[in-house]
Amino acid sequence: MTTVAVRGEAVREVDPELAEFTVVVSARDRDRDATLQRLRERAEAFRQFLDRFGEAVEKRETSGLHVYPESAGKRGERITAYHGSVSTTVTIKDFAALGELMLAAAGQEQTEVRGPFWSVRPDSPVHKEARREAVRDAIARAREYAEALGAELIELTELADPGLSRAEGIQTFRGGYGGGMMKSQSTAELQLDPQRQRISAAVEARFTITAPVL
Repeated sequence: MTTVAVRGEAVREVDPELAEFTVVVSARDRDRDATLQRLRERAEAFRQFLDRFGEAVEKRETSGLHVYPESAGKRGERITAYHGSVSTTVTIKDFAALGELMLAAAGQEQTEVRGPFWSVRPDSPVHKEARREAVRDAIARAREYAEALGAELIELTELADPGLSRAEGIQTFRGGYGGGMMKSQSTAELQLDPQRQRISAAVEARFTITAPVL
């Protein structure tokens, strides 16, 4: 029985469903307690700021806390100041609020904003659609090979994610708060253009065919 082995592939470009960015609030002072207090106040101010956006925020996660002393020299141990930072990763599902949120955050003192990073949800239907397209592509390729040999497909004997065949699936490519934060006077608007996401899928398949005409 003659066997044909093929790889089916599918690539789609879709609109993103989520946007993620990171906000780092910092504080610095010669006194350690003053640094920690200021850092705590700015981090809490940012938490309250996010509350204003309600359901537009999918989730927020503290992704890092960094506190360290600054020394006078490379070899010296005399501390000249203390520096601290808190990193918060914010995931947004309502892109209409994204520009306003990022711009307001970036307008505060001792604040760094990184992003946005666009993505598609892991359980998005587009992944299933891409896998189905990959299967259809595998069948079409096998049929083309069989026809080139003057044969016909008989049956499917194996279907697997790449790397699982006896003889890799879906991949997604991607992309100081003071007390006055709530009273930001900035009226500027930031228009963001969501980056299209590349979704790919691949399968490996084996088919038996009728005897080739050579």
